[in-house]
Amino acid sequence: MAELDIGRQIRDLESLFQGISKVLNPEGLKTRVSDLEAQATDPHIWDDQVNAQAVTTELSRTKAQLSQLEELGQDIKDLEDFKEMALEDKSEADEFALELARVTSELDLLETQTLLNGEYDPGGAILSVRSGAGGDDATDFAEMLMRMYLRYAEKNGHKAKVLEISHSEGAGIKSATVEMDFPYAYGQLSIESGTHRLVRMSPFNAAGKRQTSFAAIEVVPVMAVTESVEIPDSDIRIDVFRSSGPGGQSVNTTDSAVRITHTPSGIVVSCQNEKSQLQNKASAMRVLQSKLLDAQRRADNEKRKELAGDVKASWGEQMRSYVLAPYQMVKDLRTNYEENNPDDVFDGKLEGFISSGIRWRKMGQSN
Repeated sequence: MAELDIGRQIRDLESLFQGISKVLNPEGLKTRVSDLEAQATDPHIWDDQVNAQAVTTELSRTKAQLSQLEELGQDIKDLEDFKEMALEDKSEADEFALELARVTSELDLLETQTLLNGEYDPGGAILSVRSGAGGDDATDFAEMLMRMYLRYAEKNGHKAKVLEISHSEGAGIKSATVEMDFPYAYGQLSIESGTHRLVRMSPFNAAGKRQTSFAAIEVVPVMAVTESVEIPDSDIRIDVFRSSGPGGQSVNTTDSAVRITHTPSGIVVSCQNEKSQLQNKASAMRVLQSKLLDAQRRADNEKRKELAGDVKASWGEQMRSYVLAPYQMVKDLRTNYEENNPDDVFDGKLEGFISSGIRWRKMGQSN
């Protein structure tokens, strides 16, 4: 472990942190937190529930961003002391290297947040996984992707809740819907939208042949209460059914699961993981509302592109390949970012893909 190289890496982190701090302005964040806390403690705030929800949501998001900035600043200072220990005691070297890599990765992801200035980027996200072509391999792949995003949230201390799962008759799942509730969830995870491809020696093929399968990821923002859209009762059909797990085994003794079909658009959403039918209906309506608003936003964007003469698609098919045979690699086909350990990626190591994807998207928007 070369002392000069380590010292330079730490100085580079300090320099990057200072640049990020200038953009995020921790003093400004503290002032904003104080202002929002004063509003939140006003006994009359809930007289206007829409405003109260907006205030508490922004307060939570701002406090989380400030906390992350302060913790990373302290982590970088601690690296200097840790470095001295690692140089004196070789047994500490491996642990120091892991800590240096962790801080570097988190700082890199925080830097990308400074590029997330879209209207919905700071908020939560609804992430949907859907199996595509490939039979049992595709449904198994869809379940692997669902777990990957849940692990990403878990490893980063983020909230994630599975709202609905449709299990396959064979392996894996047909589809799943997950609510990601953490600051900049939509800004980060929207880069994951698109078609994902898996190449491996199929465990479902008796001949052990290589199989290619596909799954689709859709990410829409969780819309603020103030942006709610009116959905006439005549436009929706509500079905209730009994929640069930793999193999049809009942996990609920009442018809508490809810499926809502929006007839004009054909959008279907369902929720089965809450305890009551009313809770499931509320969650399903929230997902439907987010999807309808996102569809409208996309339609508006396409119209603007058409009027501007720009009709090229933003996202191509097969945006990422997960190759397990004959070699091992996960590669994003838009940014060319790759990881050589698919197991780490499927265990939630997505920071590099997200960071490079956000930069790639930003470059495309500036051209």
